[in-house]
Order: sequence, then C-alpha cells, then structure tokens
Amino acid sequence: MSQIVSIHSFRGGTGKSNLTANLAATLAYGGQRVGIIDTDIQSPGIHVIFGLDEEKINRSLNDYLWGRCSIKDAAYDVSDAVAAEEEKAVAGSLYLIPSSIKASEISRVLREGYDVGRLNDGFEDLIHDLNLDYLLIDTHPGLNEETLLSIAISDILVVILRPDRQDFQGTAVTVDVARKLEVSKMLLVVNKVLPTFDFDALEEQMETTYNTPVAGIVPLSEEIVQLGSGGLFCQHYSDHPFTQTVTKIAKQIVGKG
Repeated sequence: MSQIVSIHSFRGGTGKSNLTANLAATLAYGGQRVGIIDTDIQSPGIHVIFGLDEEKINRSLNDYLWGRCSIKDAAYDVSDAVAAEEEKAVAGSLYLIPSSIKASEISRVLREGYDVGRLNDGFEDLIHDLNLDYLLIDTHPGLNEETLLSIAISDILVVILRPDRQDFQGTAVTVDVARKLEVSKMLLVVNKVLPTFDFDALEEQMETTYNTPVAGIVPLSEEIVQLGSGGLFCQHYSDHPFTQTVTKIAKQIVGKG
C-alpha cells in the first residue's frame, strides 16, 4: 500500500529539502517507486539538488493548481539524474513535481492563494497514476492551511529540527498539532548537530521532551556545506555519517528499522 510521508520543520533553514531529496533517492535505490512534491511554493528549490534546470521546467505544481495541466504532466522522472551520480541503475524510480521559481508565479500564490482541496486530489492522483510506493511531501516551514493538510493526510510525519531553542519551541507546537490530527506515525530528525555533542544524551532528551522517537541525528558537516545543494550528498559521500543516518531513517520509514 502506498504511503504519504510529509517532511516538515517549524522554521526554515533546517536542511529539510536536502534531507528529503537524499531520503527519496535512498528509497529509490532500495527498489521503491518514489515521488516528491515540492509544496514549499513560496520558496521552492529542491529541483536544484537533482540538477533540474529551471529553464527546462515546462510544467510545475503551480500549473496543476491553476488548472493548466494534470498533476502527472508536472512530474519529471529524475531516476537517471540520480543514477548518474554513481553511473549505476536505480532499482526503483524517482519522480519530482517542482514548484515554479518564477517571480510572477510566486507572487500569484502570495496574492491569491490556491485551492488546497485540489492539492489533496493531486496527491492521490499522482500516487495512482505513477503507481508510487511512497510520496514525499517537502512542506513549507511553519503551520498554514497547506501544511496542516499535508500533516493530516500523512501516514508518516518526519519533523526536522536543529539543536536550537527556537526550533525546540516550534517543534513542540508541530508535534502537538500532529497528535491532534491523529498522525499514525511520527519521527524526529535532529539536523546540523555539532560532532562534539553527546548524541545519545541528545536523543534521550528529544524523546523525553516530545514523547516521539528520534529516527536519526545528523552531524553538521563541512562536506555538506561545500556541496551546496550541487547534487545528492548520499551519492557523493556513500560512507559519510550523513548518508548512514539517511539510510537508517529510510529503513524506519519502510518498517525495517
């Protein structure tokens, strides 16, 4: 049965899109049929990680939301781009539905909004049309109508936070909302953690504070900064602690962790 996985953070700058992209690629390498929808319509960018040139994006999520095309028409098969990182075939498949980076399209969203119900229909249509095992939703930070919908319909909610007091407070709000919306499975990922931290103590602190399992703690890495979204980190650095943690998270999503 297909599953919807929402990946969310209360604040921006947590590394949410980077984690989403690498998690999706890891699932695809494991043989899963995976889709990603960039619903961070106000500040999209995950397409950059897959090397998808914005000038070649003929259709986007915005076009679907304005009724210009079907959701499937806005889907780009990025399986080959993922495979090119290590020049090997991907066991599964990976599709990306980007949001428009055009200023006029972003302005229209801010000015007019969009039909959130149509977005929900698009999720279901995409799963059906592409026969997906997993649909990953890269959400907009914070809580608004769109993110509440994504959380509500999720089979799994992955909440990303940094070891920062503002993130701690915002995550508490997110976790509380998710429980009220009766999300069936919720996982925490603590990102950008200094290697000098006691990871075991931090994990215990997070699980005690939020009463939610920690799927992984990701160390702050100079290599990630150097890559600068210029590709999939897990393919450039297959033995890196970041990649090992992403693999661990992926196993928990598919129920093998």
